[in-house]
Amino acid sequence: MGLAGRLSQVNPSLTLAITAKAKAMRAEGIDVCSFSAGEPDFETPIHIREAAKRALDEGKTKYGPAAGEPKLRKAIANKLKVDNNLDYQPENIIVTNGGKYSLFNLMMALIEAGDEVIIPAPYWLSYPEMVKLAEGKPVIVDTSAENDYKIAPQQLKDAITPQTKLFVLNSPCNPTGTVYTPEEIDALAEVIVTHDFWVVSDEIYEKILYEGKQHLSIGAVSPEIFARTIISNGFAKSYSMTGWRVGYAAAPVEIIEAMTTIQGHSTSNVCTFAQYGAIAALERSQDCVREMVQAFAERREFMYEAIKAIPKINCPKPYGAFYLFVDISKTGMNSLEFCNKLLDSQQVAVIPGIAFGAERCIRFSYATDMKTIEKGMQRLEKFIDSL
Repeated sequence: MGLAGRLSQVNPSLTLAITAKAKAMRAEGIDVCSFSAGEPDFETPIHIREAAKRALDEGKTKYGPAAGEPKLRKAIANKLKVDNNLDYQPENIIVTNGGKYSLFNLMMALIEAGDEVIIPAPYWLSYPEMVKLAEGKPVIVDTSAENDYKIAPQQLKDAITPQTKLFVLNSPCNPTGTVYTPEEIDALAEVIVTHDFWVVSDEIYEKILYEGKQHLSIGAVSPEIFARTIISNGFAKSYSMTGWRVGYAAAPVEIIEAMTTIQGHSTSNVCTFAQYGAIAALERSQDCVREMVQAFAERREFMYEAIKAIPKINCPKPYGAFYLFVDISKTGMNSLEFCNKLLDSQQVAVIPGIAFGAERCIRFSYATDMKTIEKGMQRLEKFIDSL
């Protein structure tokens, strides 16, 4: 008797594997500079923590509705109206165990065997694996650094077949930091509406933007694209709430009802008192977000300039999220070899690009302190000089 056959198509998370190896080295007393995990190094803002504590003291520790606490669903709907010009009602919202589960849940609700899901590469490593678990087919469309790793409308058109069910859009993007302009979002929306399929817009990094870049949610472009849009988002990145596991999806009611059915038979409700922390995150001051973004901006500038000065490696300047996606092809190594040698010889942990569908690159996260970044960049330069 063996495991389910569906698992044979699914790759384990290289992000988690590298992060675990770096943590094990640290546990042994080794000084590791880790740029692997996409996790802000800040504490969750105090007003969010205090709201969760109050909820505990008030007895908010029981089962809740599978789709989420009504007050949080209402707060999310209001946030989407005010911030994103998306006209959702609370019944269009489901609260999920992190943004990741909103996407997995959606794939289970929407994708069937034979359905195709178009995913631009580089991509967040879990997208294609979720599609495979839903017995769908990931259709990977390669993008280039010369185009800031953006899928062009013609590339999207060329990938469409009669089996196309869904397009995955991620802006700002993990792993590249790419931010699509409003004009580029408009052009992609036109293709989707013309050919009539769904788009899921992963907007988990929407608030982490630099140099005046704007985030346009694709559903806000027109009523026609709104009807075909699912929004995935959460609290992990913008509010440094990674361990809280609170995310959400917004979509037409029939999709939310289907996702709620799945959730009711899988995870049930999200941790009740954590949801009250999320309510405070949305309804209270956003100064904490601005302060974190300012710190990320300073780190981004330092790391980008440091990498730009090192021979044999290069990357486009990112305008969102907290990653640099660095081309290491001139070193003659593949991404996994590069990452392992860098960790073993210089104790610097980064993620191999093969995990994101881009073998010639590696991903650095600058969601860590400046001292670690300065030390890590020195070690990286030393490593490159030794090649």
